[in-house]
Amino acid sequence: MADNLPKNSQRQVKLPGILGGLGPLAHIEFEQRLLHHSARRGTQCDQEHPNWLLLSAASTPDRTQSLTGTGPDCVPYLVRSACLLEAMGAGFLVVTCNTAHGFYHTVQAQLDIPWLHMMEATAAYIAQCFPNVRQVGVLATDGTLRSQLYTTSLAQYGISPILPPLGSPIQHRIMEAIYSPDWGIKATGAWVSDIALIELIVASRWLAAQGAELLIAGCTEISIGLAQLSQLPINWIDPLDIMANLTLDLAYGIISESSTVSVKSFP
Repeated sequence: MADNLPKNSQRQVKLPGILGGLGPLAHIEFEQRLLHHSARRGTQCDQEHPNWLLLSAASTPDRTQSLTGTGPDCVPYLVRSACLLEAMGAGFLVVTCNTAHGFYHTVQAQLDIPWLHMMEATAAYIAQCFPNVRQVGVLATDGTLRSQLYTTSLAQYGISPILPPLGSPIQHRIMEAIYSPDWGIKATGAWVSDIALIELIVASRWLAAQGAELLIAGCTEISIGLAQLSQLPINWIDPLDIMANLTLDLAYGIISESSTVSVKSFP
């Protein structure tokens, strides 16, 4: 597959600005994906990988709590961080948190650079690479589900999402896999507990039983967890991979800002 991918141009035309720290492992995982997909495109030395800016804004209030009104408003933090990256020279913004996209329009209105929309890019990827898939399961936080982020983007392509109901036992188990202070992925960091992995397997099986033909890892912590599992009942896709390829396409001028949901080099 790598042979069919365009090798990165020697001239980078856009500087990505990565707003990370949401949670703290998110941007690390994303940067690893950037390097992986850059290598797949033919890079052979340090100088052929792209430059990028990173801000790890771990002090940003929890996005789900902000969306549900149970915690501080995270918008001023997101705007401040994004504006700092813009002032440093970023040509576009990548936010490595699914739930943060619930504030996309409010934050984007205060920026002069585009924020790449993870859900729109993911929906475009599914429509292009899985044209026969009509039902997609989503593993995500309460905030992402409440904001209908994937529901809205998938609907543009006639794709129906299958979502665990908010407040249901299965959604509670997904939230525990992410947030449990004892064994959740946010608490354990780079090491993912066996309990969290089991909960993700159970949730994946539930979505498959509801008719899901494909699974979206709709939270960075879930991306990290699923990547450690060798077998799941259905195929899954990782928005981090999709965003990494989109970032490379835009950084090297393979696509323009006006077509940022049309990734030319899908994984």
